[in-house]
Amino acid sequence: MEGSLEAPVRHAIPWQDEAWYDEAALDAELRRVYDICHGCRRCFNLCDSFPILFDSIDEAPNEEVDDLTPVQLAKVVDACTLCDMCFMTKCPYVPPHSFDLDFPHLMLRARAVKHRKGETPFMDKQLAEMDRNGRLGTMAAGLANWATGEGNGLTRPVIEKVTGIDRRAHLPPFMDVSLTRQAPGLIPGPNPDGPAFGRKVAIYAGCHDEFNDGGPGIALIKVLAHNGVQVRIEHPDCCGMPKFENGDLPAVASAAQRISAHFVPLIEQGWDIVPLTTSCALMLKFEWPLIEPGNELVKQLSHHTFDVSEYVVGLAKETGLAPIEPMAQSIAVHFACHARAQNMGPKAMEMLRLIPEARPALTERCSGHGGKWGIFKDNFDRAVKVGKPAARNLMKDQPDLVVSECPLAGPHLKQVIAANGATPPARIGHPIEVLAKAYGL
Repeated sequence: MEGSLEAPVRHAIPWQDEAWYDEAALDAELRRVYDICHGCRRCFNLCDSFPILFDSIDEAPNEEVDDLTPVQLAKVVDACTLCDMCFMTKCPYVPPHSFDLDFPHLMLRARAVKHRKGETPFMDKQLAEMDRNGRLGTMAAGLANWATGEGNGLTRPVIEKVTGIDRRAHLPPFMDVSLTRQAPGLIPGPNPDGPAFGRKVAIYAGCHDEFNDGGPGIALIKVLAHNGVQVRIEHPDCCGMPKFENGDLPAVASAAQRISAHFVPLIEQGWDIVPLTTSCALMLKFEWPLIEPGNELVKQLSHHTFDVSEYVVGLAKETGLAPIEPMAQSIAVHFACHARAQNMGPKAMEMLRLIPEARPALTERCSGHGGKWGIFKDNFDRAVKVGKPAARNLMKDQPDLVVSECPLAGPHLKQVIAANGATPPARIGHPIEVLAKAYGL
């Protein structure tokens, strides 16, 4: 039977069970799932994992999954960006269907087996050390930004040769001062006349917000304070998404334990938790509870975590928002994969519709960046290829503004737009920046 009438569910990830790492069992499960995917093929246009799989089967002697070699099986795993879109939007066989198919978490299992064997590439492991890299980058921001800047013909070829990072790929610049260190001079007192006066929000600055781009955080601080919300900003640690992508689940579990222990005392004092980055929100709300299902602090944090756009839309419904000036502009909205994976609907669209006369239009296609996946030489051209439909759709009506809830998707989409022959906007920022602009903040 195809499909299910019941709501999709996800199982806890049994990463502490030795049987989960059994390579023969993994091989059998990969072949079982790949065979189901081969018979369905609805995901052919999501990412390169599926074309790689289907082409390999079509070119096999008997056109069967059993013909595939372990190397061919692994190529499918390597092409997955863990965007979750096959699970969320396409697959009719997700749990509780009897086929019990969760493709992204199967790819995660394969990477966890590889990581446990010590086979995660060196640069993947180093790039996943986000806090270390961020602290070093901000200490020498001028030099780091010069060396990693696009078009630096002196350093980028060397970086590519040493690290495997494609010389064409955008690398996020570093701020001179981290966002939490800027915070004391940034955070105003809550507007006593704001409709949400009395509410309290602890903003969780993810690594990119903390070290690379504080724009969305500054905009959110201003919008919330203007509406009467008391604000503080925290960066206790990286959420672990880059290590999750590597299959380093012990490290992710450790981050979940530390960060939940940091935030739960604030929750008990009445603070809501709002991560600035969709990937961080996804980890806190959904992935951590599957990795640490018995941890009550993780559960409590999950229940009190809200995505940026989700929180502002919630305020609009629960308390109302301060009056917003009309802004008669067209806004192309990229619906980032990790926002879609939170299963909350297009909250950025709902938020931007609160601006009188604004004309937001949604694009529901992957940017192709895939965290750190898309910056490597082996993947960059594929990252551009996957992102081209999104870029074309964003620019087709020549919008006044383009936004994305993913801080890595924005700069990558600018590159893809240019590759499509169009002129990219100066910035593809977060939708909260547009709301701050409408407020005149």
